[in-house]
Amino acid sequence: MSSPERIYLDNAATSWPKPPAVADAVDRYLRELGAPAGRSGYREAAEVERRIRDTRRHTAQLIGVVEPKRVVLTAGCTDSLNLALHGLLRSGDHVVTTVLEHNSVLRPLRYLQERRGVEVTRVGCCEEGFVDVAAVAAAIRPSTRLIAMIHASNVTGALQPIAKVAEIAHEHRVLLLVDAAQSLGVEPIDVEALGIDLLAGPGHKGLLGPLGVGVLYFREGVEDQVESARQGGTGTQSEDDRQPPTLPDKYESGNLNVPGILGLEAGVQFLREHMVSVIRRHETELVARLVDGLQRIEGVTLHGPRDPQMRVGVVSISVAGFDPHEIASTLDAVYAIQVRSGLHCAPLMHRALGTLDRGGTVRLSLGPFTTADQIDCTVSAIAEISHAAGT
Repeated sequence: MSSPERIYLDNAATSWPKPPAVADAVDRYLRELGAPAGRSGYREAAEVERRIRDTRRHTAQLIGVVEPKRVVLTAGCTDSLNLALHGLLRSGDHVVTTVLEHNSVLRPLRYLQERRGVEVTRVGCCEEGFVDVAAVAAAIRPSTRLIAMIHASNVTGALQPIAKVAEIAHEHRVLLLVDAAQSLGVEPIDVEALGIDLLAGPGHKGLLGPLGVGVLYFREGVEDQVESARQGGTGTQSEDDRQPPTLPDKYESGNLNVPGILGLEAGVQFLREHMVSVIRRHETELVARLVDGLQRIEGVTLHGPRDPQMRVGVVSISVAGFDPHEIASTLDAVYAIQVRSGLHCAPLMHRALGTLDRGGTVRLSLGPFTTADQIDCTVSAIAEISHAAGT
């Protein structure tokens, strides 16, 4: 008997499958180009440099940035967030953040609290997982330097009111750092229109690139406030032993992950060709189908917003009578449906949902290649598992 077709619903961890051009770009670099970035002048090195410029330019265009240099290439979203937080915050600074955050924000802030004397206020959320803008405003102090906030929850998928938070931030002359791990490439983003000062994103999720690459956007002038986390060779101003102060070299010391960046370029090109808005519509339709199906299953509790327009393709559930890890293991072993169970590196969000002591939730996360048939198979499988608990 042949194995059932694999149904991948763990796109919030990393997107899969990738567009074929992504693998082709990585393969061609490793087999044919093989040159470092910004270090040499021969033909292959020049092509690598051009392709990296293209990656930066096209990613900038995707998020509404006019100057490509404002998009710094990093080792991932965690790297981007650490660069921003450690580079910006000093002793006595105050940060407003939320209970929705991933450990990529929670842990750096905890470290900065304990080691550097940074003060942190964590704003709560409503039952559906939305942060109250008024509560964010009320948390701001004279010493507040930054609001650090996730755009879309990696547990509930709830899209946060970033534009309204940005208005409040600018009113108080406070910077806004947005963690776009679950929204970049999924939800249309215009950093200028939204009023975002710093935006961190991964290359391997919604941008459809490989692991090990990410981006950090700086609004004009913000780079003057953020120290470089490391110093070293950039291939520019080599006669000076001081780190270049200009973008992007200020933050791009050492050899860049060229295979990952060229793979990222292929992923971004896919998004440009197929349009983020079209992908967003596809995922919204599938989320509506998934939420509708799950709500009909006795014993299943759905966490987060019911309105598919108010969330990205991330849906978390609890099933009465089952540990979340049991559900995930059964879905994989019996149905070849791959999801993620647990706390999703977001402990405060699970505490707010009341799922922390229960081991978290089962998370199903969609991507651009998810189909309606796969959603229906998943709903049917969860119904069978839930029904088995009641018999």
